[in-house]
Amino acid sequence: MNVTEALKTRISVRAFLDRPVGEDEVRQILDTARWTPSGGNLQPWKVHVVTGDARQRVIDAVKAKLNTDPFADENDFPVYPEKLWEPYRTRRFDLGEQMYDLLAIPREDKMGRLNHLLKNFDFFDAPVGLFFVIEKAMNPNQWAHLGMFMLAVALAAEEAGLGTCMQEAWTRYSKTVGTALGIAETEQVYCGMALGHPDPDAPVNRLRSERAEVDDFAVFQKQ
Repeated sequence: MNVTEALKTRISVRAFLDRPVGEDEVRQILDTARWTPSGGNLQPWKVHVVTGDARQRVIDAVKAKLNTDPFADENDFPVYPEKLWEPYRTRRFDLGEQMYDLLAIPREDKMGRLNHLLKNFDFFDAPVGLFFVIEKAMNPNQWAHLGMFMLAVALAAEEAGLGTCMQEAWTRYSKTVGTALGIAETEQVYCGMALGHPDPDAPVNRLRSERAEVDDFAVFQKQ
């Protein structure tokens, strides 16, 4: 598999098989991703890999928080701007509708849609969860490098025959996750990632989100 194939075949997997992923496999993925470039070679990323009891501990902590305060948002910044504008609003809306169509959950079934959303906090049944962490003192440049690292992890997993889902849903409970994993207060839990073997029969895994054409986002200047 080359880079082009990995980029074009990678999807956000939202249903995984009950099949383990060995620590050696995860280490190999991270060993590949560590070559991600970063400004000044700071390599500002940290990763907490959770499996077994540690994975369950995080799940239980966040679900307890959901039960006591379902509208909590522990993060210092929202995942999305408060009021999205076009074309971003339509892109997000269309993705949601395409996903729920595949799941056969109509718009009026609010509980059904909520229950699917809550599957984020089970890693969509993936056996491995990853949490990406950065020092709070870092600036937006280093956050960009963290994002580059996350994509490298996803592509390396794709090459290894595994699937991933980058999960910003965990961001709302970043402090709860940090406490469950003993992460220092000087560090920010940004995003989770589910890692495992995709379920090929799950309808939701047929979702391949659309992308804007090159001319929609690129400006070629010759003079």
